[in-house]
Amino acid sequence: MAVLGTIRKRGTLLIIIIGLGLFAFIAEEMFRSCEATSNERRQQVGEVCGQRISVQEFQEMVDEYQNAQKLTQGVENLTDEQLNALKDQVWNSYVTNTILKEEAEQLGLSVTDEELQNVLKEGTEPLLLQSPFVNQQTRRFDVTMLTKFLAEVKKVDVQQNAQMTEYYQSIQNYWSFIEKTLRQELLSRKYQVLLKNCLLTNPKSVQTAMDGQNIENTVLLAVAPYSNINDKDVQVTEAELKSKYNEDKEKYKQLEESRDIKYVEYHVSASVADHKALMDVMNNAYNSLQVGDDVENIVRKAQSSIPYTGLPVTKKAFTADVAVRLDSMQVGQVIKPYENKADNTLNLVKLISKVSLPDSVEYRQIQVGGASVDEARKTADSIYNALKGGADFETIAKKYGQEGRTQWLTSAMYERSTSVDGDTRAFLDALNTTSVNDVKNLSFAQGNVIIQIVNRKAFVDKYVAAVIKHTIDFSKETYSAAYNKFSQYVSECASIEDLEKKAAKYGFSVSDRKNMFNNEHYVAGVRGTRDALKWIFEAKEGSISPLYECGNNDCLLVVAMNKIHEKGYADFEDVKTDLEAELKQEKKYDVLKEKYASVKTVAEAKAKGMLVDTVKQISFGAPVYVKAIGSSEPALSGAVAATKQGAFSGHLVKGKQAAYLFQVLKKGEKENPYKDIKAIDRQLQMQNAQMVFNRLMYDLYQNAKVVDNRFLFF
Repeated sequence: MAVLGTIRKRGTLLIIIIGLGLFAFIAEEMFRSCEATSNERRQQVGEVCGQRISVQEFQEMVDEYQNAQKLTQGVENLTDEQLNALKDQVWNSYVTNTILKEEAEQLGLSVTDEELQNVLKEGTEPLLLQSPFVNQQTRRFDVTMLTKFLAEVKKVDVQQNAQMTEYYQSIQNYWSFIEKTLRQELLSRKYQVLLKNCLLTNPKSVQTAMDGQNIENTVLLAVAPYSNINDKDVQVTEAELKSKYNEDKEKYKQLEESRDIKYVEYHVSASVADHKALMDVMNNAYNSLQVGDDVENIVRKAQSSIPYTGLPVTKKAFTADVAVRLDSMQVGQVIKPYENKADNTLNLVKLISKVSLPDSVEYRQIQVGGASVDEARKTADSIYNALKGGADFETIAKKYGQEGRTQWLTSAMYERSTSVDGDTRAFLDALNTTSVNDVKNLSFAQGNVIIQIVNRKAFVDKYVAAVIKHTIDFSKETYSAAYNKFSQYVSECASIEDLEKKAAKYGFSVSDRKNMFNNEHYVAGVRGTRDALKWIFEAKEGSISPLYECGNNDCLLVVAMNKIHEKGYADFEDVKTDLEAELKQEKKYDVLKEKYASVKTVAEAKAKGMLVDTVKQISFGAPVYVKAIGSSEPALSGAVAATKQGAFSGHLVKGKQAAYLFQVLKKGEKENPYKDIKAIDRQLQMQNAQMVFNRLMYDLYQNAKVVDNRFLFF
């Protein structure tokens, strides 16, 4: 009883303790759940129509596109710029296809297997023509080649032929990519056709469109530029600006958030001492080349970016700064070291020889081997003697299991090679210098090659030149000094005000960048700034970033977060300057309208200060280019088209850069008018359908609630 009494006395306290315990248990589970959700979101590249795409899924799509591009272009790797463009293409395709797929499902649209097969049988789709299954005679996709390939894939033994299996797999993956992309394109086309069939044209609009293309006008044009009125002479009130903002608010709607930043970038460059040290290297190389030492060794020792091959090559093989000097040089001459600012290099050139050689050589060859090198030499001598005695080249080649057919060698096929061994050099020299119909027996380390020259074309000057080209790089000491200086500057900046005030002290300048979006790949156009980009879209206003080392390890960067623009309508203050400029333009038009209200002729307009010029070939279908202001004015096209021949414009036309009065001097058809009314009708239908499709996609994009977090990962 005593215990029960104690519990009753302290019941409230016990309830609170138990309640806190339960809350802690629930809160812990909730925290774990939120943490798991947060971790999951950190692995999401984005979201479209409620569907999330993970890092792994997006990377697989990028790899698929990348492999397809490598295969079609025949390249091993893509540049950073190409890869970034490809990632954008993958993302945009994913967003568009996801949106269209959801819309198509609601409408009951789909691409059936039968429809796809019909397209394959027809074989004219541009995408199919990029596949390996194109018949070279018909120049069309051949579905039988595809069927045969898919059957062969199943027969390949992975263990017996791993290389062939890898090749077949790459082609099969590429075909899967084409098939998937083709289905998406066909579905998109179906959707657009559906929209197109919902739109109608009428004979009146078609005739108006044709007249707009065919009717040309010549006018006497009077121009009153807005720039002739001083901005101080037109006043705009705050109330007018806000009224204009509310009126045009939709113009300032932002679908994605953006950032205004301030940044300081410092590109490290070679110091005077660095320049002098490199010049010493170049002068030593210059002196060595002057006395005729081992050229190849001198070039290699000077660490030239252009190796010495000893091959006679055309000027196309050299950089522009070297090529432009070759014709004025004498054989044996060495040009003193010079600086080329275009590629930030020091250079020197020695012309070894200059000869006239064919740019293209047609030849045939027989490769001769044997159980030993000596045996190969004996066989080659026998073949050589037979050919010199008049034997048929192809007959002998076939005797040794070769075709002996002719082939062409052009300078472009070898002159940009970075390394050439002795055998290759001897082979190329023989091809370039042997006379037509002559036969040569070339001995190499592994055997012999018999060549016969069939034809030589396009004789050009070829040069053997030693080129030492060296980038003017900064030293470790120079970079360290620059880093310490920039680091000291960053450490002293706790605010944007500090960043701006202290910049001049250190010799830096602060740059502004407005409306930066997270789908950009570089900050300030500098490579290697992904970490800085991530910081920008996670930072708070007024924050100063850490110091970033970026570029090609030659740039230092610090960023300040100036302003964050959320999705939705832009703030009034952010667009106030644009609104003021627009309103002043309108008020200037009102001033001009009042000034020229009584004008009845172009002559009167000229007398009151307007610029006058004759403008020909004005049609409704294209904006008028006004030479006096150096700009096109779409408003003039409609005004001129609506005015009869000989008439003076009834009112002052409001343009983008000026106001106009005019008299139509001549109106009539072009010399060769376009008369295909049906083609115009089709053109109008296509234009209207495209316009509606673009507007619809804009609305669908907004409704899809697209989230793009690629900047966190790529």
